[in-house]
Amino acid sequence: MNKRDESSLKVAEFLLQIKAIKLQPSAPFTWASGWLSPIYCDNRKTLSYPKIRTYIRQELARKVLDNFGKPDMIAGVATGGIAQGALVAQELGVGFAYVRPGDKGHGLQNRIEGVVEAGQSVVVIEDLISTGGSSLSAVQALREAGCEIKGMASIFTYGFDLSVQAFKNAQCPLITLTDYNTLITQALESGYISVDDLESLREWRQNPATWGQNQHAQ
Repeated sequence: MNKRDESSLKVAEFLLQIKAIKLQPSAPFTWASGWLSPIYCDNRKTLSYPKIRTYIRQELARKVLDNFGKPDMIAGVATGGIAQGALVAQELGVGFAYVRPGDKGHGLQNRIEGVVEAGQSVVVIEDLISTGGSSLSAVQALREAGCEIKGMASIFTYGFDLSVQAFKNAQCPLITLTDYNTLITQALESGYISVDDLESLREWRQNPATWGQNQHAQ
């Protein structure tokens, strides 16, 4: 196993340990989109654990350097990417800004908070990639401000085909510390889920919009 795979499994184990990611195939969550989901992710919990917070900061910074080189700026996507992005910017010794979901409704009505200048190279930081819509909206806002987007780095991705295609269409390379397939592999090996759970989790990943509609219908 190479260092990259070891790191990915380690991050997955951390997320499971602190319940930043919960797996409940038999009692699924309902997302805001209406999808039934056997998984719920809240990577903000990592900030409460110094050892895990430090490891994620260092790994994100390492991946940014390895894949994109040192950028002029790090930009976080509100809200989950703000703290993670600031930590990475500190690790790299570069400037930081963050991008709101939309223009602020008062004051200067900024969407980008912080100082960015046209021509600066930027790596965007997220905590979680689902469909990719809000993440890529932030990328577009930074491009409209004249920034050169080197790519995006995130802690975790579900790896939906929809998001993979969206990042490709936006010409925004995406790197992540760990992903859905790695997570469920680690969850099985560590005893968080059973073999039966694994099959259900794989089925959801293939068709999340319709998964569980019959078996969990009331």
